Parts: sequence; structure tokens; C-alpha cells
Amino acid sequence: MQPSLRQTIGLIRSLVIYCRPGRQASLRRLYRPFVRAGQPVFDIGAHLGDRTRAFAALGASVVALEPQAQLFPWLRRLCRGNPRITLLPMAAGAREGEAQIAVSSDNPSVSSMASDWRRDVPAHQAGFRGVRWDTAQTVSVCTLDALIRRYGQPTFCKIDVEGYEAEVLAGLSRPIDALSLEFIGGMPAPTLRCLDALEALAPYRYNVIAGEGRQFLFPDWQSAPAIRRWLSEDSGAVPSGDLYARRAEPG
Repeated sequence: MQPSLRQTIGLIRSLVIYCRPGRQASLRRLYRPFVRAGQPVFDIGAHLGDRTRAFAALGASVVALEPQAQLFPWLRRLCRGNPRITLLPMAAGAREGEAQIAVSSDNPSVSSMASDWRRDVPAHQAGFRGVRWDTAQTVSVCTLDALIRRYGQPTFCKIDVEGYEAEVLAGLSRPIDALSLEFIGGMPAPTLRCLDALEALAPYRYNVIAGEGRQFLFPDWQSAPAIRRWLSEDSGAVPSGDLYARRAEPG
């Protein structure tokens, strides 16, 4: 099926954002403390693979999932020839099977499998008020546990799935040393559910990166109660970002 004009424009927008010069060097600096050469890293919601390529450049064995049919061929093209990268045209969730992803042709980076999140997010962040999720795709779903059984225990897992992060963590039954989870500022409930899932597995410490920045917000990694307070009371000052979790006592 040929992409529509809107899908083509949305793809070009993503290519400009995620493939711009200098991006890879800054990503490698950010992720170096979390990645060990020769060990697995999972990229859940790989999009066009900017993080995937950075993980591989640091020597990791990367398993990258991207369910969107219009993006996956470009992900494969951008990562072609790299023996450290395994690409899977799938989503991750609480159980294996199939599910629906709502796709935004104009903004494929905000395509989402979370219906409640799509309903609620425009009220919390003005940037989402013009987003249209105009098509739907049926996608295959695996679990983090299944990926671990097949590819090994990752040292780091990046999860960027537009409000579906808690569902992804529901498919994990063993702690991972470090993770990152996307969040929307001023909309704490989805991220608090992620904290519940992580803390049920092991004690973690937390930090935050705002937007597409590269600097952590807090000079010291925060306890679970402290980061809960920040998410509930102060995260509205940050339109969006990534919550980083690092095991307090790595296994």
C-alpha cells in the first residue's frame, strides 16, 4: 500500500527531527553509563531508530521494536548492515497476541495503543490538541518476558509508547537494571502506574530529562516517594520528557 501524502509529510518531519546532524554523538554520551558492550538493550517503540543506532554504537546487542507499518521499512533502511541490531515489527504489551494501534499520519511519533491516554492528553498538554489519530493498524504484540527469554536480560530498556508504558511493564516479571519511560507533564497517573510496576519488582532510584534534552533535572537520583511527589505536584512545568529508573541494588 502506498503511503498517503499526509503520511509522507509526517515521515519527512520525523526524519528531520530524529536524523539531524550531531544527534547521535549526544545520545551516545547520554546512554554510555547504562549500556555495556556485548550485552542486550531493548528499544521499545524504536520509531526511526535514533536510540537504536546509539545503543549499537556503544557496543550493545540491540533488540528494537516498531509496530507501525509505514515506519518499519525506514527503520530497517536506517539500521541496515548493522549486525548488532535485531529489528522486530511488533509492539510490546501485557500479553502476547494482537492489538490495535491508532496512527497519526501527521505525527507518527505520537501514534498510540492507549485509548484512555489519547482521550485525556489534549486536556493536559496544548501541543496535542491538534493531533488526529486518523487510521488504525492491527499489530503483533510480545512481552518483555518473552524478549528476555529469547534474547537475554537487558542492561537497559527504553520504552517510548505514548501512554502504553504501564502495559509494557505489565509483561515484565523480573527487574531490569535501568529503564527510561516517556511521560507527559501534568498527567501523572500513567507514570505513577509505571512506578507501581517497577517498585513491585525491585527498589529503584529515579531522575528526569525534560523533552529532548540530555541533562538530568536532579543532581541526585530520587527515591520513589520523592519522584511520586514531583510527578504529582511539579511535573506540569515540563511539557514532556523521560523518567529514568536505575535499580538501587543492581542484580
